[in-house]
Amino acid sequence: MASTIALFHYHLLVFVITLLVPAIAQVNTNISVGSALFATDDNSTWTSPSGDFSFGFRRFPGQQDQFLLAIWFAKIPDETIVWSANGDYPAERESKVELNTAGQLELKAPGGWELWRSSSNENPQVSNGAMLDTGNFVITSTNSSILWNSFDEPTNTMLPTQVLGFGNSLFSSMSEENYGVGKFQLRFNVPQQIISNSSYILILNQIDVYTQNPYGAYYAKQDVSELILDKSGYLQVKNSLGAISNLSSKGEVLRTESDSYYRATLDFDGVFRLYTHPKNFTGDQTWSATWYAPENICLDILDTFGSGPCGYNSICSLRAYGKPECQCTPGFSLLDVNNKYSGCKQDDVSYMHECSEMGTVISEDQFEILEMENADWPLTAYELLQPTTEFECKKSCLHDCYCAVAIFQDPKYNNGTGRCWKKRLPLSNGRYNRNAVDRKALFKILKLNSSSQNPTNPDPGHRKQDQAILILAVLLDLEEATSGFKEELGRGSFGTVYKGVLVSSHSKYVAVKKLDKMINEGEREFKTEVTVIGQTHHRNLVRRCVEVEMERAAILIDWAYECYSREKVERLVENDEEAISDMKWVKKLVMVAIWCVQDVPLLRPSMREVTHMLEGILEISAPPCPFLYSSTT
Repeated sequence: MASTIALFHYHLLVFVITLLVPAIAQVNTNISVGSALFATDDNSTWTSPSGDFSFGFRRFPGQQDQFLLAIWFAKIPDETIVWSANGDYPAERESKVELNTAGQLELKAPGGWELWRSSSNENPQVSNGAMLDTGNFVITSTNSSILWNSFDEPTNTMLPTQVLGFGNSLFSSMSEENYGVGKFQLRFNVPQQIISNSSYILILNQIDVYTQNPYGAYYAKQDVSELILDKSGYLQVKNSLGAISNLSSKGEVLRTESDSYYRATLDFDGVFRLYTHPKNFTGDQTWSATWYAPENICLDILDTFGSGPCGYNSICSLRAYGKPECQCTPGFSLLDVNNKYSGCKQDDVSYMHECSEMGTVISEDQFEILEMENADWPLTAYELLQPTTEFECKKSCLHDCYCAVAIFQDPKYNNGTGRCWKKRLPLSNGRYNRNAVDRKALFKILKLNSSSQNPTNPDPGHRKQDQAILILAVLLDLEEATSGFKEELGRGSFGTVYKGVLVSSHSKYVAVKKLDKMINEGEREFKTEVTVIGQTHHRNLVRRCVEVEMERAAILIDWAYECYSREKVERLVENDEEAISDMKWVKKLVMVAIWCVQDVPLLRPSMREVTHMLEGILEISAPPCPFLYSSTT
């Protein structure tokens, strides 16, 4: 009996100790009134009991003496920041954050002026502060009530157990390395028709960076009273009746709260993403996006105001996980060469001064039109021409001093009526999509060798009398024109001349010289012959020459695309019995290859996408011509 009682007392003691240990650990991490941290090199922090989160100063990227007061994941390699206090106002070295006697966190510069203060009212009954294992920093009073907590003043990120409601917002950062308020916001909006006092619309919208006034929504979820990130990493919404539904569970696997870290972040590109990161990992493990909204930010932003995710005068195209890929329009370059989301500036603005009093271009022949299919900057046109043709659309933009780009819609997409929208700078919310944008962008740019400073100069675009008019013919056209290079007319030291017929040139007979060696001397000889023929005048000699003058790689790309587009892929693998036995696989390889060599970087797939294409996980859509731009004058 005595041994039984002793055993009971032993287990009871172990149980009590087990309960006390975490409580003692939590107490030891409390921050007392008057405690402070300094922006120095020693990296002192206030850390949560588990060590998962830290509160303290972080250097701004690339800066030695500018610091950010922040909360971050402390156990993963990149120490991802989830909250910050002074993103717009960097703290100097030796700045101090202190829990003062009024129950407020106060950030002061070395000179004593205030940079930031937590928004809680002054309370002399403050007890302490604590960095919790949830990632929430709290300040409590002597009666254990919460005076302030970071969850109620989020920046761009939600953490598990965090709840957002009406009055709470998330703001994106300016960029991955700039933690100032960016141009996107997640907030709750009051609907026009109020269902109940707790019914709101969860929206994403652009904002004016200077005033933080919102623009139109590009994502909306109706009847939402709260947005919740639960312990297991699922985003949930509660409606006005109190019913909770998952926002992010589609396609995800079941998981537990103990195996991963989770966060939901409104990223600087305007996409709201849910991320997961394993707690136990090896190597350079990174965050994985498991859900995001909107599905296509390039297309979903449809607003008169705002620049879009890529900035002004740029083109947005979608990549994996809703990520926008950005590129400048022809005639423009990045405002910030280190930030492709910064927007683009015009390379040459001098021609804007060459306008007549009527607003027409004085030297119209200095310009040319570059074409790009499936691109648009919606809702920003200052003039609409309809009905019209593509030729008239080009001429109108070339003639108009204010026209930077014209958008042409073919009559087949508009009940037989062609339309032309003329747009001035800056161009906003640009998008490119092969399947969703049924329009062609016509960019007006200065010719490369034009002199805008002297508009009286003769147009360099007009060829001199001793220059031949060149027609660019693809290799497949030439092979078909010569019936496979069969009828030989003669030989030179570097190549053979064949007789052919170009159907595209009204069935004119042509002489095609095929270089046997792609070397400089052969090319020079070929160019000389072209010039001589071009200067020859004879009634039986067509004064046109066909020249194939590309490097080996360009010829191969053009040849491959022509074979693919004309459904003659088998010509790429002649005499290869193994390849011929599986032409379906050959066609797949050719399609992937054409995607990978697109002139425009934003069209090229990532290595992950290429792998998924080859493995059959990702469907391979029909690739466009790799040479995207073509020019007309």
